Amino acid sequence: MDKHRCGWCKGDSLYETYHDEEWGVPIKDDSLLFEFLVLETFQAGLSWITILRRRENFRNAFDNFNYHKIAQYQEPKILDLLQDEGIIRNKLKVRATVSNAQAYIEIQKEFGTFSDYIWQFVDSQPLKNKIVNYKETPANTPSSDAISKDLKKRGFKFVGSTIVYAFMQATGLVNDHEINCFRYNQV
Repeated sequence: MDKHRCGWCKGDSLYETYHDEEWGVPIKDDSLLFEFLVLETFQAGLSWITILRRRENFRNAFDNFNYHKIAQYQEPKILDLLQDEGIIRNKLKVRATVSNAQAYIEIQKEFGTFSDYIWQFVDSQPLKNKIVNYKETPANTPSSDAISKDLKKRGFKFVGSTIVYAFMQATGLVNDHEINCFRYNQV
């Protein structure tokens, strides 16, 4: 018998695998948190499946999401990225990734880890919603509003409340699996 999954991922094996293994799992690792921040930045205005299909290309293009390296990118590297057909070649998003890596490191200096910083917004525990149908999921919440505002104050770009909420869902700061999804109680 098939497992019941959230309605948004059905019908695409890559989406289903991502849903089953990653989406909503609480992440405390700074490297992985940065990866999701980059991916969500590039997802703005696009579908998530578009980003998932290019994830390995992003990983290769951005030095395995090593934010220390990315923070040091100079103009020649940025221009190379803008020619890379394997990623989303958006000049503003590529440049934002570099400046966001720099801001990310500053947060680590202040809080010890980005994880400690980001998880404080949810009192270090995932928020657990009771979504019946994924179409009822909010695009943003007071928590994502607060995180977005604070990230922008710290110099981050492409971190509007909707992007931040998608980041929260992906990294398990909030559990938005449908209540009848087999992952709801697992994460």
